[in-house]
Amino acid sequence: DLNKLYRAYPALHRLDTSEEGFRWIDCSDHANSVLCYLRKGQEGDKDIMICLNFTPVPRDNYRVGVPDGGYWKEIFNSDATEYGGSGLGNAGGVNSEYIKQHGFDNSVSLTLPPLAAVVFEAP
Repeated sequence: DLNKLYRAYPALHRLDTSEEGFRWIDCSDHANSVLCYLRKGQEGDKDIMICLNFTPVPRDNYRVGVPDGGYWKEIFNSDATEYGGSGLGNAGGVNSEYIKQHGFDNSVSLTLPPLAAVVFEAP
């Protein structure tokens, strides 16, 4: 499934060798052991947001800044039941709110499953 995801979303691979293809959202939340970043493609490619929770503790209402307002579709969740996980997630996606966070004007409130990666496609 990860290989299919990688092939299906150009932002995950088009600019692999360029710094323009990557942007940290937050790499400093060591207290919660969470990392969030964007993968960016070329003009016309939708950004992909990846959030990683490295603890066995679920993070509810975890606020993450996003560059675009609208609906962020959850396209992968490693805690899905088909992978042996608990199925905790974001019900397919989340709407952004005009709440400033991480240097962005918009943000989303996420459920981060334990020991998991969640991946979202920009609006």
